[in-house]
Amino acid sequence: MSNAELFVQHLDRVTGRSEDAIHQVQSSDPLMPNIAVFVYKDWPEPGFITGFTFGLSLVEHPDWKLGRPELMIAVESSDQAWTRAIGHVAENLRGKCPFCYGHTINFHAKVSKESELDAFLVFAPPFLAKEEMSVQLKDYTCNIAGMYPMFSSELSLYQKIGLERFWHLPDWDPLNVHREPVLGC
Repeated sequence: MSNAELFVQHLDRVTGRSEDAIHQVQSSDPLMPNIAVFVYKDWPEPGFITGFTFGLSLVEHPDWKLGRPELMIAVESSDQAWTRAIGHVAENLRGKCPFCYGHTINFHAKVSKESELDAFLVFAPPFLAKEEMSVQLKDYTCNIAGMYPMFSSELSLYQKIGLERFWHLPDWDPLNVHREPVLGC
């Protein structure tokens, strides 16, 4: 089995089914494969859309010592723009960004028409048990990293107070794409 097949097999076990759609994000490097985004509608529950990338982990990064990441997003929405966005983030930043927990990424554009959210926070993936967060591929371990939409206007507050305090703010609802910006603590 290829690494991609092993990864999809893992996703099938985690979700209990096959994907509903696959997006391909064209690689800007002709020597690299496209990024695939596996989309699951109404998973883990009705009203959610969830996507997992594959292709980010095919490159190396000096900060990746214990594994290589792939990205996951799960939000209360039916708009596939959310899943496409993480595919574009993976393609544009592979080899450049380590995608470590606590890292933020300014998308510099609205992700979806339904919301003004335009940035992401990387953290532990939602809805996955600890043993589901990584998968052993043929020649490396792949660790799934969660991507949480945020407002670019929240980035300075996040930098000021840090991950733990930001995550526990009462207005921070990381799965709600219709939330208002967090104003402070």
